[in-house]
Amino acid sequence: MRRPLAALALSALSLTTLTALAPQPGRAQEDPQKVLQAPGGLNLASIKATVAKGDAAAAAGKLAQAKADYDQARLAAQNLGRFYRNLSGSFRGLDARIPREMDQKGREALELQASINLRLAALLRRMNQPEVAVPLLVEVVQIMTPASPQGQKAYQGLVELGFVETPYNAPLPTSGG
Repeated sequence: MRRPLAALALSALSLTTLTALAPQPGRAQEDPQKVLQAPGGLNLASIKATVAKGDAAAAAGKLAQAKADYDQARLAAQNLGRFYRNLSGSFRGLDARIPREMDQKGREALELQASINLRLAALLRRMNQPEVAVPLLVEVVQIMTPASPQGQKAYQGLVELGFVETPYNAPLPTSGG
């Protein structure tokens, strides 16, 4: 007697789930991409908003909250960059427009990730946890290159912490004339 009852319950549950997943009238026309572009969606603007929350918390002396916001933003930027990179690779050789778009968005996500890493490293130094800042600074140098302004700032942080001793003096750009 229990089996038919269990089967009936499972059938009702699966019917409810299928009904919930079915397109709803009025929402069938909604573009899923635009949903992700809304505040709180999986996009660069949402990550920047989380960083701004972290900045405000840090300015107010709420260091633990700032760290949580920066950690959340950093993870989102890493994921977003990885998703763009994966999509780019999937479309290589099929449609050049898509990899170009994904590569551009991936670069923006990497730049944002580097910016977040620098903020988080500065916060960790402020919280007397400089050893935790080192991997973040190394990652910035790695993803942005030592010659970029963010890479130079990160390397300078490593010098200040005593992790490295040799200062890096980026060569001045030469004119191509």
